[in-house]
Amino acid sequence: VNPIMILILVPLSTYYIYPFLNKYFKLTAIKKISIGLFLAVPSFVIIGYLQSQIEAGLNPSIGWQVLAYAILTASEVFVSITCLEFSYTQAPNSMKSIVMGIFMVSIALGNFLTAIISKFVPQSMATGTAPYFYFYATLMLGTAMLFLFILKTYKETVYLHEEK
Repeated sequence: VNPIMILILVPLSTYYIYPFLNKYFKLTAIKKISIGLFLAVPSFVIIGYLQSQIEAGLNPSIGWQVLAYAILTASEVFVSITCLEFSYTQAPNSMKSIVMGIFMVSIALGNFLTAIISKFVPQSMATGTAPYFYFYATLMLGTAMLFLFILKTYKETVYLHEEK
């Protein structure tokens, strides 16, 4: 479902969501990333809630999981694509490849952190796995708040590639 949603949400965001938001405030790359980080939080909350319902013996609708995936995919569109573009435009021409490499390493480190956290989940299966998803919701909220705090000191500069 995720790849299909990405294919739907990228043009939808580009042609409809971003222009709509731009009517209310100047939608910069930093604001897109901020929105995307905060958007990930309810996705994990929904999944945590669904997991607690399943652990209680209930059968929640699969539609809730699709909704959570749609929100998470929208978050991915706001963050990943924008970060890639932002990393490229913020790097001087002589550093673009290095900055893009660092961007990719940051993704790898995030995956590594997830693997470490996931290693501890089987030990807590007796208490249920819903707290696992609430942990990620809290982690995302903390990351989004830290991102906003760090942005206060960031000064944007755009380096564009010169054509020859």
